[in-house]
Amino acid sequence: MVIVFLGFLLCYYRTHTAVKIAPRYSAPVIHVLDASKSVVVCSQLLDESLKDDYFEEIREEYEDIRQDHYDSLKERKYLSLEQARNKRFNYDWKTETKPVKPKFLGTRVFEDYDLQKLVDYIDWKPFFDVWQLRGRYPNRGFPKIFNDKVVGEEAKKVYNEAQNLLKSLITENKLKAKGLIGFWPARSIKDDIYLYDTEEKLQNLEPIAKFCGLRQQVEKDSGSTDPYYCLSDFISPLESGVSDYLGLFAVACFGVDELCKEYEKQSDDYSIIMVKALADRLAEAFAEELHERVRKEFWAYCKNEQLEFSDLRKIRYHGIRPAAGYPCQPDHTEKITMWRLANIEEATGIQLTESLAMFPASAVSGLYFSNPTSRYFAVGKILKDQVEDYALRKNVPVAEIEKWLGPILGYDSE
Repeated sequence: MVIVFLGFLLCYYRTHTAVKIAPRYSAPVIHVLDASKSVVVCSQLLDESLKDDYFEEIREEYEDIRQDHYDSLKERKYLSLEQARNKRFNYDWKTETKPVKPKFLGTRVFEDYDLQKLVDYIDWKPFFDVWQLRGRYPNRGFPKIFNDKVVGEEAKKVYNEAQNLLKSLITENKLKAKGLIGFWPARSIKDDIYLYDTEEKLQNLEPIAKFCGLRQQVEKDSGSTDPYYCLSDFISPLESGVSDYLGLFAVACFGVDELCKEYEKQSDDYSIIMVKALADRLAEAFAEELHERVRKEFWAYCKNEQLEFSDLRKIRYHGIRPAAGYPCQPDHTEKITMWRLANIEEATGIQLTESLAMFPASAVSGLYFSNPTSRYFAVGKILKDQVEDYALRKNVPVAEIEKWLGPILGYDSE
C-alpha cells in the first residue's frame, strides 16, 4: 500500500507529511504538490524497476525534512504565555471609538438567498487556480489573465463556459444559498471571549458561550514593538465596563451533490469540476456580500462605507471575519461552539463532519469583529504552557488539544 497526499489539502503540506504522517505508516507516504504531478509519481510506483529506488529516495528526503524541522524548532525562540500576554495588543476602550450596537441581537436566517446578488462579488482568481490557469504573472489575476500569452485563450474559454453554466444554474434554481448571522453582547477575559444573552449586569450573569483564543508566542524580530495578538484583544475586557458585541455567520451553497450525481451518470467529469468550482465561488461571494451588509445594515458600524470590489479583496474595510481552523484561530473545534450557540445545523442544514469540515463542502463560516483596529494575523507556533492553559480553559485533555493543534505545536508532542 502506498499513500499519496495532494498538496492542495492544507493540512498535508510537505513538511507535515514528512514529520507527522509518514512515520505512522510502514508503507511509503508521498506528498504531491498538485494533481497534475501525481501522474509522474504513480508511473514510478507502478514500474517495478524504479519503485524500490524511488521509495528509498523518498525515505531519505523525508528524513532530511524531519531533521531540519526539529532543528528549526530548537533554534526558534518563544515568549512564555504570560510574557506574551503582557505584550498583548492594547486598545484604549475608555477614549477610543466606542463599539456600535447591532440592529438586532440573536440570529437571523436567510432561507433562499438571491444568487444573482452574489455574482458581482465572485472572486474569479481561485476559480482559475482550480483549472491550473495561473499564467505567467499569476499575481495579475482576473481579468488580466485573459491577456496572458500562455493561458489567456484557455482562460477565456473556461470563463465563458462557466458564465453560461452559472446563468443556467441560477435561472433554473439548481443551486440554493442558505445562511445565518447572529450578534451577542460580548466581553473578553484574558484570551477568551464570553457571550451573553442580555447586556444587563454582565458581572452577575453566566455566559451562554465562550470562544477560546490562542496567542502568538514566537518571538518577534529584535527591536520590534509589535504586540503578541489574540482575537480576544479586539473585544472590550469585562472590567472595562464598555459594551461590546461579537457576531458570527455560516453560509452555504446547496444542491451540488445532486447535480454531480447527474453528471456522473453521464461520465461528465468536466461539469462535475465546474459545478463544484462555481459553488465554492458562490459560497465565498455570499460571505463577502453578507459581510458588507453587516457593516452597512445589520450592525451598521460602517453604514456610509463606499468601496469597490477590489477594495473588498484587499480588506480595506473595518472589522474582520476570521474562521476557525485558519491562522487567527487554528483550532477547528471552535466551530462546535458556533454551531451550538446559533443552532446552525437546525436553522440552515449546514452540518459539521466528524473531522469538523462543513457539509455541504461549499460553505463558509466565521466570527464578526467590528473593532476598527482588528486585523488578521497568524498565531504561529505555540508552546506547551499555552496548550496546557488552553486545554484547561476548554476543559478537555491536553492530548486532545495537541491532536487538533498538531501543525502549530512548537514542540514534539510525542
